[in-house]
Amino acid sequence: MKRKIFEFIKQEAILIVACVLAVISIFFVTPDKEYLEYIDFRTLGILFSLMALMAGFQSIGVFEEISRKLLNKVQNIRQLVVTLTLLCFFFSMIITNDVALITFVPFTFVLFDMLGQAEEKKWLIPVVILQTIAANLGSMLTPIGNPQNLYLYGKSGMTFEKFILLMLPYTVLSLVMLLISSFVIGSFGNKKITVSLTAKSKEKNTSKVIMYVVLFCICILAVLRVLNVSIAFAVTLCAIMIFDRKVLKKVDYSLLLTFVGFFIFIGNMGRLPMFSSLLQKFISGNEVITAVLTSQVVSNVPAALLLSNFTDNLPALIVGTNIGGLGTLIASMASLISYKFIAQKKNVSKGKYLMFFTIANIIFLAALMLLYVIIK
Repeated sequence: MKRKIFEFIKQEAILIVACVLAVISIFFVTPDKEYLEYIDFRTLGILFSLMALMAGFQSIGVFEEISRKLLNKVQNIRQLVVTLTLLCFFFSMIITNDVALITFVPFTFVLFDMLGQAEEKKWLIPVVILQTIAANLGSMLTPIGNPQNLYLYGKSGMTFEKFILLMLPYTVLSLVMLLISSFVIGSFGNKKITVSLTAKSKEKNTSKVIMYVVLFCICILAVLRVLNVSIAFAVTLCAIMIFDRKVLKKVDYSLLLTFVGFFIFIGNMGRLPMFSSLLQKFISGNEVITAVLTSQVVSNVPAALLLSNFTDNLPALIVGTNIGGLGTLIASMASLISYKFIAQKKNVSKGKYLMFFTIANIIFLAALMLLYVIIK
């Protein structure tokens, strides 16, 4: 029993922090009807819908099929490293950084198992690190790439085009750095290889593919504010409940509850004049660096939620929380996904992974911060 509680605390630390902060804040602000106004139901509705759809696409093997076709054309280690990195980078823009890593990191393990223990020992750590960085950086380009983007995009009222243009310079630099890193690392193993991945025996259901594509388009229309979020949420939920109910079990409800907890805490703190004015003075003009530093401690999603009510410069907060996903292992919770996969491998050093992960993240973070200073 104690072990289960410890594991729950370990896995859901951010959720527990959010709930504790929410409960503490209740002692300062008595619950009233304004509590409902704290909660951004638009963000929660879109986030739930997108998570359910990504789980649906995964269940029918859409992402795996695409990656198999690409990887079967790989002829050497360099191409393999570049392909695995770019898969995470580009797919994270659409399917989120979490889903990209959950989908493609296991493929990396399968591939290097096929190539042999010597190749696995040599390449697994650098490739997974590049994949993790790629997923965190590719996801920053679009409003649906990660949860904090979805929230800040909705709160800021920015147009889709303006959001893309804001993050485009950082995304381009990230892509260039990832390509250079992939080529340099891959150049140390340019021998020819043959990758042959056979499709897993999953149910071929064209009707489900069509359904999820249509639902995804509906959700995108809601993100773009063309369609009411309530309609998109209702249509998505009803369709999934009727045709693929088991997918609902795969939705990350702890993330949704984490949002609710922070919404309550932030709303209550905003009603305390002394706390609100002090935090606004501290953040004002320092949104990017504050977001980066806060992300290193609590990760970038909570950082976005915590800071968003105390500054009007949300574009700077968008930049800061996205760049802030680099650095420590918990700066982006998606990074923990890769680490959990690595930790399960008996012949891979977790200490070595963490050391190189931190060094690589600091280099990318420094480059992107330098770009921010130049643009500013």
